[in-house]
Formats: sequence, structure tokens, C-alpha cells
Amino acid sequence: MTAEQILNTKGKNVYSVLSTNTVYEALKVMGEKNIGAILVIDDNNLKGILSERDYARKIVLKDKSSKETFVHEIMEKNVITITLSDNLDSCMELMSTNRIRHLPVIDNEIVVGIISISDVVKAIIESQKDTINHLNSYISQ
Repeated sequence: MTAEQILNTKGKNVYSVLSTNTVYEALKVMGEKNIGAILVIDDNNLKGILSERDYARKIVLKDKSSKETFVHEIMEKNVITITLSDNLDSCMELMSTNRIRHLPVIDNEIVVGIISISDVVKAIIESQKDTINHLNSYISQ
């Protein structure tokens, strides 16, 4: 299974904020969209990613104000991305090795979607169900 197949199943919604937004504004969008991370895109260019973990570690634990801190001050700037053709195994490897939960999907230098760890787990479960069903039908023939 590829990133493109996962996006075709889950949808290609891309939610983003500007690096000049406040962390509070970014958190509001994340809450409204029920997402755990949001992309930071300026002028159609991926500049970073902001996660709930970033907020907890870089705002709450450092006693900063989310209404006074800008996204660019705490976002992760070194974003690990994948392409539409990357497979499930490579996504799992990247997430595990880099201890991340979200992978933006890039096509022709444009963000076309994002895959989360839960998307990967769902895809694995579906793949295993298909394999089990196939084996069951093979055995019962």
C-alpha cells in the first residue's frame, strides 16, 4: 500500500497555519479540526509542523503564553516528508526511527496530504484483514 492509496481512502485535507500566527490561533484550528498536528505553510511552501507535543514541551512546561508566542518560535522546522509513491513500510520506518506521528505527503513540491500514525495502523489492519479473508477463502475451497 502506498501513501497515495492511504490518502485516497482517508481524504486529502490539508490544514495549515502561517508561521506568523500565534500558537493559540494554531491550537484553535487544531481543536476545531480535531487534529494533533498542523502544517506551517507560508507562500505555498512547507516551513514546519506544529504538534500538541511541541505545545506541551515548548509552551506549557516553559511557562510561556500561547497568545504571545508565534508558531515559528516553536514549530519543528526540519519536517520529514514522503511522496505519493512511498509505501506503508517506509512510512512506518520513518515514524518509528524519527519518533514522529505525522508525515506530510509532497507531490511536485506541494503538500497534497498528511498521514498520521493512526492512518498507518488502520491501513495495516485493513491489509491484514484482506490477507486473512483471502487465506480463509483459499483454505475453504
